Amino acid sequence: MERPKRILIVEDDAHIADLLCMHLRDESYAVELAADGHAGLRRLDEGRWDMLVLDLMLPGVDGLEICKRARAMPHYLPIIIISARSSEVHRILGLELGADDYLAKPFSMLELVARVRALLRRTDALAHDARLAAGQLECHGLTLDPVARSASLEGTSLDLTPREFDLLYFFVRHPDRVFSRLSLLNEVWGYSHDGYEHTVNTHINRLRTKIEADPAAPQRILTVWGHGYKFAAAPSTVGDK
Repeated sequence: MERPKRILIVEDDAHIADLLCMHLRDESYAVELAADGHAGLRRLDEGRWDMLVLDLMLPGVDGLEICKRARAMPHYLPIIIISARSSEVHRILGLELGADDYLAKPFSMLELVARVRALLRRTDALAHDARLAAGQLECHGLTLDPVARSASLEGTSLDLTPREFDLLYFFVRHPDRVFSRLSLLNEVWGYSHDGYEHTVNTHINRLRTKIEADPAAPQRILTVWGHGYKFAAAPSTVGDK
């Protein structure tokens, strides 16, 4: 029998923490709670977790520091940030530090559970694909190692967030196929809610700054106007954007 997924919640608001624990345990997850930053760091170091649900504004040690610690660990840990800091700056900072998803308070518990389920499903699928592939992918000057979750361009290592890696890995696995923004949300993020398409745009723009010689005239991730995006398996002769 497969063991239940272990989820660590770091949240100092007792009411929100109780609701999170209740809803996630109803989904048969093994949930543990840390009520401040110091306890969160201790619990993080105790064992191998399957997911971290993390508030940013914590007493003791803030969530951004915990996020950095989690990303420095040898195994990949899916992270969802929940925070009252809903500004674009904090959202981007959390994603820069390696969070996979971000929900601003107040949020729907049902949506949080759906995102947890989708992220765990996607993580399991990627791990399964990596075991099947058991090797690197190479396309258009890029080399991606799905096991080490590392990427390089023309031999130079790329500094990618987990979601940027997942998006690029998906594109490289499906060269020259066109995907709409909603399709990418469903395939890479694990959900396809209307209104979140801007998330795809943001990540593609950020990827282009890292893998394109001129992000304004991309040669790898191309826009197919009216349809979506595709990854060019070979250099394009047209400066698509």
